Amino acid sequence: MSASAAASSATALRCVGVTRSFASSAGPVPVLRGIDLDAREGEVLFLVGPSGCGKTTLLTVIAGLLRRDGGECSVLGEDQEAMDKGQAADFRRANIGFVFQAYNLIPTLSVAENVSVPLLLNGRSWAAARRDAEAVLASVGLADKADESPSRLSGGQQQRVAIARAIVHAPRLIVCDEPTSALDHKNGEEVMRLLRQLAREKGSTLVVVTHDHRIYDYADRIAEMDDGRVVRISTPAEAARHDQ
Repeated sequence: MSASAAASSATALRCVGVTRSFASSAGPVPVLRGIDLDAREGEVLFLVGPSGCGKTTLLTVIAGLLRRDGGECSVLGEDQEAMDKGQAADFRRANIGFVFQAYNLIPTLSVAENVSVPLLLNGRSWAAARRDAEAVLASVGLADKADESPSRLSGGQQQRVAIARAIVHAPRLIVCDEPTSALDHKNGEEVMRLLRQLAREKGSTLVVVTHDHRIYDYADRIAEMDDGRVVRISTPAEAARHDQ
């Protein structure tokens, strides 16, 4: 995304002073220590940094699956913590796509049925959901796996099913935790190309946690984290130099 394009698009994500701790036998352990971060509609934002620096915790707070201790966090202009449970679930179902390291596929459903779930939850008919699921599966190279059980797929194929499920309803925000970790370089690039294309065409915002330096070029900006803080916002080229 060019600077002029970013300036002209609306803010999709805004975090100000976000904190989060976890309990331990020795007392609270701070994980997020005052996160300030924003992303705009149609932007691809990567979260990078060493293991344990708070990337996945931040992603989970953004997704509305984990409550923050302090600060502010709005998604598409809404604070999910200000909603009741039903409203928050409806908001996530309509607006957010999830790709986490655990694929969370339903073993008793076929691949196409797994991908259809977000559409069915949003009121689509089974026939329409199946048609759209097959189209998205084709786009991630799994057209011939629609009727397979997830258990018969490789880890990389299951990850692509999880990605297809996350994007099938064209959500306005897509959050991904290591989406290429189970993929070889070729398939990882194809998945990132697809996700970036969706961001461009639909105006979806993509927030990706990754350790995969090979996909940095698919980001518009890279937020570098350390010890629960965002320490630098970089271009892909700048972030690659920092990692050397």
